Amino acid sequence: MALFDLPLDELRTYRSASAEPADFDSFWAKTLQEAREHDLAARFEPVDSPLKTVTVHDVTFAGFDGHPIKGWLTAPAWADSPLPTVVEFIGYGGGRGLPHTHLLWASAGFAHFVMDTRGQASAWGGGETPDPVGSAPAFPGFMTRGIEDPETYYYRRLFTDAVRAVEAARSHPLVDAARVAALGGSQGGGITIAVGALVPDLAAVAPDVPFLCDFPRATVLTDRAPYREIGNYLKTHRGRTEQVRRTLSYFDGVHFAARGRVPALFSAALEDQTCPPSTVFAAFNAWANEDKEIEVYDFNDHEGGGPYQQAAQLRWLPARV
Repeated sequence: MALFDLPLDELRTYRSASAEPADFDSFWAKTLQEAREHDLAARFEPVDSPLKTVTVHDVTFAGFDGHPIKGWLTAPAWADSPLPTVVEFIGYGGGRGLPHTHLLWASAGFAHFVMDTRGQASAWGGGETPDPVGSAPAFPGFMTRGIEDPETYYYRRLFTDAVRAVEAARSHPLVDAARVAALGGSQGGGITIAVGALVPDLAAVAPDVPFLCDFPRATVLTDRAPYREIGNYLKTHRGRTEQVRRTLSYFDGVHFAARGRVPALFSAALEDQTCPPSTVFAAFNAWANEDKEIEVYDFNDHEGGGPYQQAAQLRWLPARV
């Protein structure tokens, strides 16, 4: 597929029409307050690993409603004092996988905390974190689970897990709490944008081809999953469009971006039909901190920059953590 979205000069000024709920801030303040009523209970169990250049810890901490969430913490084997740290969130359908698949950031001298994704991790990667919360009838996938109301929507739980993951990472002695950045690709990028707003004292964020942005445009522009799950749900549940749009407005990366006060490195791919570039630019253009950059990959689909974007992050991040 060649270019299908707005021209690049229009992308650079595009603004979303997503309507922000009046109680957006109070909704998230209440959600996080309720989560923090549960002891974080972060546990870091050393893993007997054949890896020689890094140490590995198997992590468990309390996420939304106190549910146990898994993760990995890796760090350079030579580390004996607090390090700058990257907290990473995973793309749609994936999980934390195996420790040896997460060596990049520890190799660059960072501590690296990878959060497992509740209820996912069976499309690729693998993981060990269930989602114990049920929902009303939903289209297969995660985009419509609990979509009848913001209180029950799946991403309320997942975004809360992500905030608690930052808190768990900061509790470890190898993590310098003042030098923590968040990053992730696709779904992980959308989570990163939310965390960048909900944890205002992060050092930086790096959302890569982020998902979960500009729902009003994304759901009518692309027919590719996962956004299409929402359209397929509404095809069956006729008459619920406004109800669904209201729920999604509490989770739209555009509204979180308007609260993003830390430096940010985004990326977008101009042939990306999974996360169309206009939806990415909607969040980037709304990002409140002027210290922001976006890498653009002209002829790429959802793979975006791949290792080239990782190289850009490795150049950009050390000056900010």
